[in-house]
This record gives sequence, C-alpha cells and structure tokens, in this order.
Amino acid sequence: MKASMQLKKKILAGVITATVAAAVVSPPAFAQSANATLRGKASPGANVTAFNPQTGLTRHAKAGADGMYIINGLPPATYKVDAGPGTEQTVTVTVASTATLNLAAAAPAAGDVTANAANAASLEGVTVSATTLTEVRTPEVAKTISLRQIQTIPQVSRNFLEFADTVPGMVFSVDAQGHTSLRGGAQNNSSVNVFIDGVGQKSYVKEGGVAGQVNSQGNPFPQLAIGEYKVITSNYKAEYDQVSSAAITAETKSGTNEFHGEVFDTYTSDKYRSRTPAEENGDKARSFEKEYGFALGGPIIKDKMHFFVTFEQKKFDTPITVTPGSNVPASAVGLLPAAAQAALGPANLPFDEKLYFGKIDWELTDRDRIEISTQVRRETQADNIGAGQSREQSITTENHDTRGTFRWQHSGDWFFNEFKASYENSSNDPLPLNYGNGYNYTWRPNNDAAIIGIGSASALATQIKGQEGPMISDDFTFNDLTWHGDHVVKVGYKYKEVTLHAQDAQNTNPQFFYNVDENGTNELPYRAQFSNPVAGLNSIAETNSKQYGAYIQDDWSINDHLILNLGVRWDKEKTPSYLDYVTPQNVIDGFNSLDPNAQGQFPGQTYAQTLAKGGINYQDYISNGHNRHAQNQWAPRLGFSYDLFADEEHVIHGGAGRSYDRNLYDYLQLEQTKSALPYQEIFFNIPGRSCNVGPNTNCVNWDPSYLNGLENLQALVAGSNKGQEVDMMNNDLKAPYSDQFSIGMSNKLGDWNTDATITRVLSYDGFAFTLGNRYPDGSFFQNGSQPWNNGVPGFGSMIIGNNGIRTRTTQVLLSADKPYTRESGWSANFAYTYTRAKQNRDIKEHYSFDEATIQDYPFVTSNAASKHRFVATGSLDGPWGFTFSAKLTLATPLPWNGTYGYGGGYLFPTGEANRPAAFTPPGSKFLVGGKIWGYRDIDFQATKDFVLNENDQTKFYIRFDILNVFNWKNLVDYNTNFGTIGAPTGTPVVFNKNGNIQFVPRTARFTAGFKF
Repeated sequence: MKASMQLKKKILAGVITATVAAAVVSPPAFAQSANATLRGKASPGANVTAFNPQTGLTRHAKAGADGMYIINGLPPATYKVDAGPGTEQTVTVTVASTATLNLAAAAPAAGDVTANAANAASLEGVTVSATTLTEVRTPEVAKTISLRQIQTIPQVSRNFLEFADTVPGMVFSVDAQGHTSLRGGAQNNSSVNVFIDGVGQKSYVKEGGVAGQVNSQGNPFPQLAIGEYKVITSNYKAEYDQVSSAAITAETKSGTNEFHGEVFDTYTSDKYRSRTPAEENGDKARSFEKEYGFALGGPIIKDKMHFFVTFEQKKFDTPITVTPGSNVPASAVGLLPAAAQAALGPANLPFDEKLYFGKIDWELTDRDRIEISTQVRRETQADNIGAGQSREQSITTENHDTRGTFRWQHSGDWFFNEFKASYENSSNDPLPLNYGNGYNYTWRPNNDAAIIGIGSASALATQIKGQEGPMISDDFTFNDLTWHGDHVVKVGYKYKEVTLHAQDAQNTNPQFFYNVDENGTNELPYRAQFSNPVAGLNSIAETNSKQYGAYIQDDWSINDHLILNLGVRWDKEKTPSYLDYVTPQNVIDGFNSLDPNAQGQFPGQTYAQTLAKGGINYQDYISNGHNRHAQNQWAPRLGFSYDLFADEEHVIHGGAGRSYDRNLYDYLQLEQTKSALPYQEIFFNIPGRSCNVGPNTNCVNWDPSYLNGLENLQALVAGSNKGQEVDMMNNDLKAPYSDQFSIGMSNKLGDWNTDATITRVLSYDGFAFTLGNRYPDGSFFQNGSQPWNNGVPGFGSMIIGNNGIRTRTTQVLLSADKPYTRESGWSANFAYTYTRAKQNRDIKEHYSFDEATIQDYPFVTSNAASKHRFVATGSLDGPWGFTFSAKLTLATPLPWNGTYGYGGGYLFPTGEANRPAAFTPPGSKFLVGGKIWGYRDIDFQATKDFVLNENDQTKFYIRFDILNVFNWKNLVDYNTNFGTIGAPTGTPVVFNKNGNIQFVPRTARFTAGFKF
C-alpha cells in the first residue's frame, strides 16, 4: 500500500493486457502452493494483525479505503486476528487455501466457517477454541485432508497419500505385491505430482508420479511430519507444473514454543490375518508388518526459531501368489513342465524402509520467515513376483531419495514474495535375484502371451536409474491492486537443472522362450533374448536436463459475488541426450539397403521403401543432432466462482484449462542404451516354429550348446548387429497434456459442506512404443501374424516411440462432509464418483505391439477407474477416552484390457488374429445392486487414550485397526475364455478365484504410542 497508485495501475494494466491477450485461465489463487491467505473486510485504514501464539509468527496488513485487507503467506495454523478493539477472533487457516474473515467490531466471522479445533496445533500443541475457515469461493475441484482425518481413519500402511482416497475422483490402491499408488481420474500414476512445502517431488525418469514410488511398498514421506494436505483433482492454479491429473500439496509440521513429541509402534503378522485365496487349501505364507517411529518439535529461540524432526521405519514381509499371466486360459497350467507348475502358488515379498525428516524455521522479523528442511528415504525390497512372475525371476530393489529445501518468505504492505531453493538426489536400482538362464513359457494361441517364467530374471531386470540436481524458484504476489474490483496478481518462475541417468540392462542372464499350446510344451525353445555389449559405447545414459517455467495469474474479485481467475503458464525442458542424439550411420545404412525378404516379390526394394508402403517415413526418426527442438508449452487456465447470496453458502464454480506433464527419461534414453548394450533376439528354426535361416536374418538352427553360456549366443551375432533391437524416437516428440473442464456447485447446509461437480478431462500425446517392422508389401498382418522377423536389415526389430495415447473421461463427483468439532464429537465424509472413461491403450502399458500404430488402437473402456466408486468415513469420540472410526469402500469391477481372439485360424476383418478390447468381469454382492461390486471393504479403528495431565497433551494410547472386516476377496487376476467364432462365451473374462487380491485379507493391526 506504500506503492503509488500510478505504479499500481500500470502494473495492473500490464497484467490484464497480458492475460486477456493470451486468452488465459487460472484456477483459484491467493495462496502459495502450501501457505494460506486471509482476506476480508475491516474498518477502512485499520491495521490488521494475524498472530500465532504457538510460534510467535506475526503478519500485518492495512485495510484499504473500501475496507479490504489481504494477508499472504500464512503457514497453516491457528491465529489470533484483530483489526482493533472488539474485532479479535481466533481462527484456523488450512493448507493452500484462501479464507474470508470479516473483522467488524462485535460481529461474527463472515461466510463459510465451521467451529473446529482439529487443526489448531502444529504438533499436537495446546488445544484452543478456534474457528476453521473453509475455502469455498474457488473454481478448484479440491478437498483438504485434515490432521484429524490422518490420525483417525483406518489405515493399511503409514502412507499419508492413502487418505486422498476419500476425495471424489481419486483412488489410492495397494496391489497384490503391496505396491502403493495414487491415481487421479482415468490417467496413469505418472500424471500425478506431489508438492511438499511448495516443492514438487516429481519423478523424471521412472513411472509412479512421485520419485521413488514406482513399484514400491513404501511411503514418499514420513506421515508424522505431515500437518495436512490438499488434493486438487482438476483446475489447479498456474503455479502447479508437471502434472496432468491430480496435484497434492502438503504442509509439513513445525515446532512450537513448547516441546511436543510422539513415539509409536505398529505390528501385525500372518497370525492376525486371514488366508489369501491361494492359501485356502494349504499353508499360509509367512508374513509380518512392523512400523515404528518418533517425532519431536520445540523451540530453539522462543517466538523466533523452532525445530521439528521425525523418523519412521517399516519392515514388511508381504504375502503374494504366483499365478499365470492374465492373457492365457486356466487350462494352460496343466500343460506346463513340472518345474514351471511348481513355481506357481504362495510366496512373499520382504521390504524395509527408513524415512527421516528435519526442519528449522526462523521468524527473522515480523516480515521474514526462513525455513530449512531435509528429507531422506532408504528402501530395500523384493519385487516382480506375481502374475506370470515366479520368485526365481524376482528382483531386489534399492530405492534412495535425499532432498534439501530452503525457503525465504518476505511480506510487504502491498506484496508477498517467496523464494525457494532445493537439491535432490533420487535413485531406483533393481537387480536380479538370481543369475543364469531364464526359461519362459508362452501361450502360442494368443500371440505368445506370457504364462510363467522360471530361472533368472532377464538382463533387462537391471534398471539403475535416477535424478540429481538443484532447483530455484520465486513467486511474487501483488495483493493491493484495484480496477473494476480487487485483484491479487501472482507471477513466478522456476529453473531446474537435473542430471538424469539410466542403465537399462546388464550383460548377463539370457532368456529362452518355449511354445505352449493345446498339445503341451515344446521341448525346444523357439526364441532367445540376450544382451550383447558394443565395444567403445557407454551403456549408461546420462544427460543434464534443464527445466524452465514461468506463470502469471490474476484473481479478480469483481464484486461480493463473482471472482474470476485468469492465468497462463509456460514451460520448456531441454534434454540434450534426446535433442542432440545422432542416429548411427550403420542404422541409416540398414534402412537404405535391400530388404532381403522383399527381393522375391519386389526385386530391388529397399527396407525404407518397405516401410513407406506401410505408412512409415523412417526419416521422421533419423536425428542428425540438430533437427530436434524443445517444445514451448503454453497452458492457459480460466476459472470462476459465483457466490449466489454473497454469504459463501451457495457457490457455483467452474473452469477450463490445459496442463502439461512430461515424457519420462526412462523412454527417451533407450536410443542410446539399446545401441550400446543391445538386447538381441534370435529365433530358432524348430518344428512348429520355423523361420528363414540366412546370413541377413536373425534365424538359426537350434543347437543345445546355446543353453551352455551367454557367450555361445553372442557368438551367433559376433561382428554383426543381427537381431539387435533398434529403438528410435520421433524427432517431433511432444509432452503429454490434458485439457480440463468443470462445472459444479458447493453448498453449506448447517454443519455439512456439500459439493456436486461434473468434470471432463481429455488427455493427449501419451507416449507409446510400437513395432516399426513391416512385411514387403507394407502390411502389418499376414495370416494373423506380425512382421517380427522382418526387422531392419543387418539388425533386429525396429521399435519406434511416438505420441498418441489418449484418454477421454467424464466424471460426476459428489461429496458431503461434516467436519469434526469438539462440541459434536463426530465427523463424517461421503464421496461418490461416477466415471465414464475411454482410452486407446491399457493404462499400465506404453509398449503397444498389438496394432500397426497407436492410432490403430480402438478406444475401449478404461481399466483406470471403476464406473461407480463410493467411499464413506466417520469418526466418533467415545466414552472413557476412546475414539472410534470406520471406512467403507465400494467400487464396481475394473475392466480387463487386453487382446482377444477365437483361435482356429480366425482372423478379424482388419487382419489380426487377436484385437484389443475391454471386458468387465462379473462382481460380487453387497446389500444392493446384485453382483456388481469388484471391490468391497469395511475397516474399523479404535483408539484408547490414557491421559496423564489435564490439557490432553501427555498421554499413552493404544490403537486397534481391523481391515477388511468381512474378509472379502478383492480379486485382481483374470481368467479369459473367448470361445470360438460362432460360439463365443457369455462371460469371456472372470476373476481368477485362486489368484491375487488387492488390499489385504482380513487383518488386525496393533499400535501403541506415547504423546507429550
């Protein structure tokens, strides 16, 4: 407010011109990604003060001529706010929110407030009587997960993201291997981003969304360190980057002026769980879960500097069942050799994780706050056991993540600035459990679908990959601009320089493949795959990726009813190993050489001409080091909220916007690593699986010596590139993105907050690998077969990377929440999601070899989300220091996505013997609807506090969780039987009743702890 009016008008004019000219958008925004903003009306010219008595933090603002005030950058906590005598109120502000508080003398808080002390303390601190201010005038489709919910809702694992499951449109899942994942809408896990204290935790190399979360049973962050977090399913602000589905923004706990802490220990084992389906006719697999940890926070200098530290560890031995692959009939098991059959059945997955977090905050002045924090994750686990994967072919993964963050926040009379700097070092390193030959059995009638593998995992099981580097960002907020209403304008930039590395294989473990059909298992392998290093080339890809981002957004309060959110974001990423890559000359020569398979029919035809007949221009994939360019990603965002009666009780909200994600380095690096340590393939000319033996083909006659050492296979291709896979990226790759649209209405009905929203999300440019090979006439199918034996002359198959995976999702999101208050002693939450989603590729796959191009894949019902999903939670303060809670989850079955055919030589009109499709298996009963439910679960939790003093701050407690009370079998493995042409089966896909389950069987967990 010290800036001149002329300066403010110039700034505002520039902002409006830029935003309108760009046709921009921007979801809600007066807050930083984790901090809260307080706004409202007071007496004109009044000095408004927000004071946190637990930490000494103080922030000031001066009301304008119209009485409007804005205080930015408040860490979520409880504050005493006043604008002069008679106006003082005690309120709680929540993470990443903009709350309204009017400060008229002797008047209550305006609008949408709920009496609630659940969030009043940073670390269990002293309990005070406070009013929680709930953000409702926002176009964000979002919900806040409170500390009360984190502490009371039944939980299968101490992963704070599990509670996002209570938000419409979100699914937190625990698969058969114990892997945890979070998915938003009908997009894959990698589309999610998690921001902790405003810093993204994105994985740039591997899948999973969050670094370290790919195929992990672990937690990305210690739960004891999370104060609360916000889940935004669509229409997030322009400041959120590298996300195309859901954004999670969490605020960590801080110390206070008093010492507070907690220790806990949780235990369960196979003695306290029911049998899995595979164990019902035999012995239980040994299993246990141990989780323990502590947290401590307090003052270093009272009212100035505080600390908080926490440690958590978990040790699991998770039961798992080895089953056949999902694209084979159950009858295939009896046709396997005895050793392969013996690999099926119960097994387990050991896991160990340690998590550390430390934080110091310093209130340097009443305008400056500095935070320094660090987080460490150390994790070891066994993996790759389950459907089609035996324990013999499993892997052991070392998963490490270390990060440090510095934040400086400065408040002025008319602005707020936050500077952040961070450094990260994250790696995920799987290695095979065993070394030697691998023996893999495949089902011939369905394109050699995997049944089971034994022996050792392939050379490709070695996936040593990671990211390391610094980041800086700055966000500047103008909070006192007026022009036809009040404006809060925010601008920011981010620069990140991160080294990405990837090793995609090691020189070991050849794999042999055996044909299985209705007549049994062929005693001779028909194919072998093996690594073959190229002298002088580095098999480890490393690149220095540079990421640039900037945004501007304007939150325009036109009047007491209407708020417009206008903004735009720009991002650009330069990955030198992709942009500067040069295609080897011998590969280019291969395209321009004669196609040996074409000479009988088309004399003189080169392989490039063969590809051209099939619609592939190989030049689209030839890089000279200068013909690839980084993409400018412009993401406009627009939102609005309309308060019908200007009382924040009935608000219509909506928005539209675009959001970009990124291409994973796990895909981009394959051009280099596949050429340096190629994974080569040789076919064996054996009875029933004949191929053309010749000097320019990758087909040889079988010799038993090939089983006696990797060097015998490598000798077949010595001095040549025969059978070497050629991976190539399109020169014009784009980042995946989504366009998001929403319209809804929020209502406050007594103590209840309700919301009904319809969203439409269209995602584009997902990355996919397809088979580039073509037959001499350009076709992809001949007699139902694909041209696997017609690769690049002198090499092997051509695998090309392109954009093309798409999803189309419409969701109806309904929620009703009754927040907890000490006065009522109970809370409840109901979340219902209706999903209609289509996709052109299985949500878990990026390799797409069933059709000629990704564009040829039909849109089928997505296996990313259930059609109907309902989650209800509730908590209740009982007598004698008890707290009870429960959770009910119901969902219709996830569709099966795969390929189907009728066998007997039947071909579809498009030429393939098997085509992509989706089928939904029948489910089970639950009270209503018949056999429509694919997931059913009821969990209960009871906690008994033994209070040692009157202020409830020092106490022992014991907690009992019983999960899946009714022991419902939430099956995930499928059996398929499509029948024959003319006689298809009525139910082609059913759940394998002896297969794996998601979540857990009925399990009791016991916890003891102490708080002070």
